[in-house]
Amino acid sequence: MEVLGGFLILMLLQGCFASLSPSGVNYEVVALMAIKNDLIDPHNMLENWDITFVDPCSWRMITCTPDGYVSVLGLPSQNLSGTLSPGIGNLTNLQYVLMQNNAISGSIPAAIGKLEKLQTLDLSSNKLHGEIPSSFGDLKNLNYLRLNNNSLTGKIPDSLSGLGALTLVDMSFNNFSAPVPKLPARTFRITGNPLICPEGAENNCSVIYQKLPSFPPDDQIESGRKDHHHIAIAMGTSFGAALLIIIIIGSLVWWRYRHNKQIFFDVHDQYDPDVCLGHLRRYTFKELRTATDHFNSKNILGRGGFGIVYKGCLNDGTTVAVKRLKEYNTLGGEIQFQTEVELISLALHRNLLRLLGFCTTESERILVYPYMVNGSVASRLRDHVLGRPILDWSRRKQIALGTARGLFYLHEHCDPGIIHRDVKAANILLDEDFEAVVGDFGLAKLLDHRESHVSTAVRGTVGHIAPEYLSTGQSSDKTDVFGFGILLLELITGQKALDFGRAASQKVVMLDWVKKLRQDGKLDLIVDKELKKDYDKIELEEIVQVALLCTQFNPSNRPKMSEVLRMLEGDGLAEKWEASQRDETPSCRTSETTPERYSDFIEESSLVVEAMELSGPR
Repeated sequence: MEVLGGFLILMLLQGCFASLSPSGVNYEVVALMAIKNDLIDPHNMLENWDITFVDPCSWRMITCTPDGYVSVLGLPSQNLSGTLSPGIGNLTNLQYVLMQNNAISGSIPAAIGKLEKLQTLDLSSNKLHGEIPSSFGDLKNLNYLRLNNNSLTGKIPDSLSGLGALTLVDMSFNNFSAPVPKLPARTFRITGNPLICPEGAENNCSVIYQKLPSFPPDDQIESGRKDHHHIAIAMGTSFGAALLIIIIIGSLVWWRYRHNKQIFFDVHDQYDPDVCLGHLRRYTFKELRTATDHFNSKNILGRGGFGIVYKGCLNDGTTVAVKRLKEYNTLGGEIQFQTEVELISLALHRNLLRLLGFCTTESERILVYPYMVNGSVASRLRDHVLGRPILDWSRRKQIALGTARGLFYLHEHCDPGIIHRDVKAANILLDEDFEAVVGDFGLAKLLDHRESHVSTAVRGTVGHIAPEYLSTGQSSDKTDVFGFGILLLELITGQKALDFGRAASQKVVMLDWVKKLRQDGKLDLIVDKELKKDYDKIELEEIVQVALLCTQFNPSNRPKMSEVLRMLEGDGLAEKWEASQRDETPSCRTSETTPERYSDFIEESSLVVEAMELSGPR
């Protein structure tokens, strides 16, 4: 019996550690370390990839599923070289591989064909050579395949023609040879391959890949003519009956339209049924209306300039946040909307709010996001509900770091880069682990062609808008840096940027007050009273310095988000601060007419700007 018991225990242990390597390390960690070892990483972006870690979900450039498996490998534009390890095939839960704009060479590992859940594979703009592995035909869930701008050769595998989920395939600017298989993708780019598309024949080449009509064999044409007369009569009768039915249905629809406030037509039925945005799910309006209890006001999580956010529960029990955008003009905007949504959905980072799907109807545009159980930073700072713990100093620092990482990714890793334009505590959400998640990024870009609430294209919230944006309406990544600086002050004070000091009958905005208190050596007066002096004074001084560097009036003097992130991590702050203090001396000022206070910019602005809350707490 003892032997049998020991055997059973051994079997159980083997089952428990089935997902571990022989050395006791998570097999995904082993696979990722194999990838790291075969790559050359000049900027040490993979520095925190460590073989001794059991859980890789905290590593840079890695995103995991809720149950802890690696789902996204995002290493775009990192100046990586070396080769791509076949070990990638052991990351069996991968859904997205984004390694574009590097200098990776060698061949594409055939092991990628084992990634059955893979939806997006982007290896474009590298130095890859060799053939596309035929094993790619096993990637049944693949939506996006980008291999353009490499040195790939050989024939494009026929096995790709069986991938029915393909939406976009880009094989342009390689050295592929004919023949080219017919792929089911809606967009198939093959230009720039001299053996298929000779120079100067690009137009003729593109015609080959359009879907051509099929014709019957010649020996069937003559026999078909004999029945032509009978068929014509039958078709005429059928056409007349069909036309009558269409007229009746059209009349009923028009009658309903005239007798109801609004009729919703799902684009899935009304427009192009082939429209597909890859990994994004298309929800029906009926489905989201049911999930939100007919958009019941009791389910509202927040209101803003872009629309209203509702809490919803889908049929499978998943809780989501449903953002119903304000009235949308569809004239010429359908393709633009879908293109922008696609671009935004490809911004994948653990500190960015992931887009789950969308819904479009004749008069509705709705976006669906994961529900953030801990709401927004603003709600946790200001809505002190009994029983909810306050954000302690340590968590506030982590929120600052997470937000900086998310904005850094938007500015410098996305192609094209995305400017948020409304960075504030209300737009930073908190997941179940209080990890900062940047929300509403890209929405200003998405809806720019629409009429704004203000008299210009300026979007944002007064107190957070950069001075140059207030005066000219021109935004850049430096406007986000300014907003991030104000966010740091929100985290320290626990108050709104525009409401700061009202309780004490002070008529200054937060930024001006903090500058004055710092000059007077009284920074402790700005710290949120909820912290009860439980904070580090040295760290307080450092974070205030970062905030003031970010909120310099001249945008060229502000650091980039990559520099901000390094300063928050303890690298280079002293040098930056010392240089900024030299620039602030009277002899170095560029203009005597430059306002000395942020509130002066607000008062002098010629723009009519509302203090809009573009999104509320989730």
